[in-house]
Amino acid sequence: MEDREQLLTPRSEEARLNGLCRWSAHTQGLQAKVVEDFRRRLKYFFMNPCEKYKARGRKPWKLMLQILKIAIITVQLVSFGLSNEMMVTFKDENLMTFRHLFLKGYKDHRVGSYALYTKDDVYDHIYYIINTYTNLQNLTVGNLAYEMVDGEYTALSVCQEFYRNSSIDPGNETFDINPHIEKDCISIYPMQSFDNSSALLTHINFILDFKRLLSVSVNLTLKTINLQTVRHHELPDCYDFHIMITFDNRAHSGKIKVDVKNDVRIYECRDWNVEGTSDENDYLLLSFDSVVILACFASLILCTRSVVNGIQLQFVSRERSLLMNIVSWSDRMEFVNGWYILIIVSDTLTIAGSALKIGIQTKYLTNYDVCSILLGTATMLVWVGVIRYLGFFKKYNILILTLRAAFPNVIRFCCCAAMIYLGYCFCGWIVLGPHHDKHHQQEKVPVSQLQAFIAECRDQPESGRYQTDEDSASCCVSPCCCFG
Repeated sequence: MEDREQLLTPRSEEARLNGLCRWSAHTQGLQAKVVEDFRRRLKYFFMNPCEKYKARGRKPWKLMLQILKIAIITVQLVSFGLSNEMMVTFKDENLMTFRHLFLKGYKDHRVGSYALYTKDDVYDHIYYIINTYTNLQNLTVGNLAYEMVDGEYTALSVCQEFYRNSSIDPGNETFDINPHIEKDCISIYPMQSFDNSSALLTHINFILDFKRLLSVSVNLTLKTINLQTVRHHELPDCYDFHIMITFDNRAHSGKIKVDVKNDVRIYECRDWNVEGTSDENDYLLLSFDSVVILACFASLILCTRSVVNGIQLQFVSRERSLLMNIVSWSDRMEFVNGWYILIIVSDTLTIAGSALKIGIQTKYLTNYDVCSILLGTATMLVWVGVIRYLGFFKKYNILILTLRAAFPNVIRFCCCAAMIYLGYCFCGWIVLGPHHDKHHQQEKVPVSQLQAFIAECRDQPESGRYQTDEDSASCCVSPCCCFG
């Protein structure tokens, strides 16, 4: 009996070991299968859309959507750009109009070059501005009108800033000054008129102490309507121009600089009617903008899902500890596709810009500048994103690989070059800045005596007089001509 038990014990131990070996082999087989499946899953994740279509027959929806986005976003940007261009042109032309209307003898001077040098000129120009404002309806060829608040016209205000007290005597090289600044203003309404500057000064009692004077500012508000948009099937906007004309005497150098600036407020006109038009164009534009928003929203969802899947796949690989020993931090970041981040930012900007554009078209909003920044940046990012799809082709992928490899070195080079550039800028600013020709050539470009002599000849090249001059010159250098 004991011999039988001794014989059974080695057999059972052998069977147990065989079972353990089979279980271990089975487990290793399962683990190998899991690793292989996960490796295949990773390879599929990093495939491009064309390879995914060959592998599973999955249609490249994101690729087709990005191509559609490029077309519709570009068309949207061009449409808004034309409207924005009309708005900017209208503002710039009105600013030029105000300079010609309110600055006496203005001849398209460079900004900052219009100046006065005598007291009489200052008083005369202030009178000219006030008289032009009070008689604006009889002078301007534009659709300008005075602003009315609660049934009353808004007044033109003339304000002067000056030191509280000062006693300056350059002859004795003495001065006594209180740097506290005071401000004094007067108001003039549109229906008032004055025959000359003396009558104006008598009426308003506006006296300037030029030794204490810092600046004089004339503020007024005018209203107008941008009618040129009617030709482009857009409703006109109403504009409020808050104009400020400044006489700057802060330098006390004997030169008072005069400048005109304006602040524009754009809003929907109160009551409007355009004959022979319909709302069909507006509905088409709104529908097109809605399609852009929907396309970008779909792209945003698809790209966000891909980013989330990549992050989840990274966590799965870390939990299973399959790649921890061979994958660095930079390799882990490859799970987060930077191109998708770029598209997400672009879609967000496009959705915000399109919503703002709809508000502008429906006259609820007038943020043209903000809308142009959003749509312009979004369009730039959309076109930059095309580079990713060019990388699917081997020949075009050379550019992307070159940029990826050279980018860190280019950044290092730019940082080093920036140090040299900033040092040169600071040195040049303090040493050469005050003597730069931008300051000495504002009025006119200096010419040599030879160029000034030649400039006195007004004959055009096609006048035919140069042939006669040449013949005369050849005769004058001959001995017969010289000695008679």
